[in-house]
Amino acid sequence: MIPSPVPVVPPPYHSPEREKLQAQARRFAADRVLPIANELDPVKGEIPRSLLAEMAELGYFGITVPAEHGGLGLGAFEYCMVAEELARAWMSVASIIARAQGAGTDVADEARRNDLLRRSARGEWIGAIALSEPDAGSDLAGVATRAERDGDEYVLTGRKRWTGNAKAADFIQVLVRTADPGPDEPRSAGLATLLVEKERDGFPPGITGRPIDKIGYHGFVTWDLEFDGLRVPVANRVGERGFAETQQWLNIARVHTAARAVGLARAAVEDCIVYLQQRVQFDHPIGDFQAVRFKLATMAARVEQARAFYQHVAHLIDLGRPCEREAAMVKLMATEMAAEVTGDGIQLHGGNGYTTEHQVERHWRDARLTTIFEGTSEIQMKIVADRLLPRSPLG
Repeated sequence: MIPSPVPVVPPPYHSPEREKLQAQARRFAADRVLPIANELDPVKGEIPRSLLAEMAELGYFGITVPAEHGGLGLGAFEYCMVAEELARAWMSVASIIARAQGAGTDVADEARRNDLLRRSARGEWIGAIALSEPDAGSDLAGVATRAERDGDEYVLTGRKRWTGNAKAADFIQVLVRTADPGPDEPRSAGLATLLVEKERDGFPPGITGRPIDKIGYHGFVTWDLEFDGLRVPVANRVGERGFAETQQWLNIARVHTAARAVGLARAAVEDCIVYLQQRVQFDHPIGDFQAVRFKLATMAARVEQARAFYQHVAHLIDLGRPCEREAAMVKLMATEMAAEVTGDGIQLHGGNGYTTEHQVERHWRDARLTTIFEGTSEIQMKIVADRLLPRSPLG
């Protein structure tokens, strides 16, 4: 059971249209996503195709796709707002929508690009992003997967790790090295993104994969991929600015992660509200005890704080403002908050929190990951510090 949300003063970014979209996503998460999560997460099951179809019908794969291409034509704010609601039920469902939203459509041919945008909005173009490698995770400038030009094709050789949804996807967007940097160029020079088109639930010749067994973040399979002579048309090169575009994408991804973290932390708070009224000790519901009440109050306050911050940064993105520092800040603050608040949720459940009988353990497992992917908390600290305090020439 999910308790009714506590009434609050409408935030400055409130509008009737956003309120309607949020209410719809909240109902969908509670009525459709949460029961499926409770059934499939314990057995590491995948999101059913039927649920993806329902999400497509609601427009969740095209929130940021322009209306002329069949999307909702909205911004990062609405995208993150919906993600929070979905993550409250199952984080993987909030994550799968990031693998559409026009991803894998920025090809040179305009007619093809428009067709892919329409497919993305309909949930028929859901992909996977292959950035990290065994020796290039936080240091993406160190990507070593090669793409050698051979006529009208690139030939890919290398290995990618942490590629979620790779086998089930319609495409894999792969960060590769097409050339080595020159002596006066940054290490990221020579990087490009290629679009690998594929059939769902399989890999084309030239790709093999091994599933990575995770402690959480179930709902789709995460893969370790090997590329061995995979041929990709030159026309499938995505964008023109290489690594700079990857960094820009990561800004939105980090705010999206902050929103997912807020959804997970909110889930812990709401679950605790129910549990603290049901669990009786010393002839009282444990929610009567001040130490417990104050812990819950602090948890709820931290969730509200993080939500206000991610909404602000999403608003800046929609205004077109450069906000790499702010995106790193909110990702750092919201995800660390979520890991701590969901941990507090386990504590308030006592011994029952350390079982799989309550949802709070799932919230904690998934929240713990948010401090790692899209750049660890330490990487976010480095980004923020480097923009606040330039290093001295002697440093």
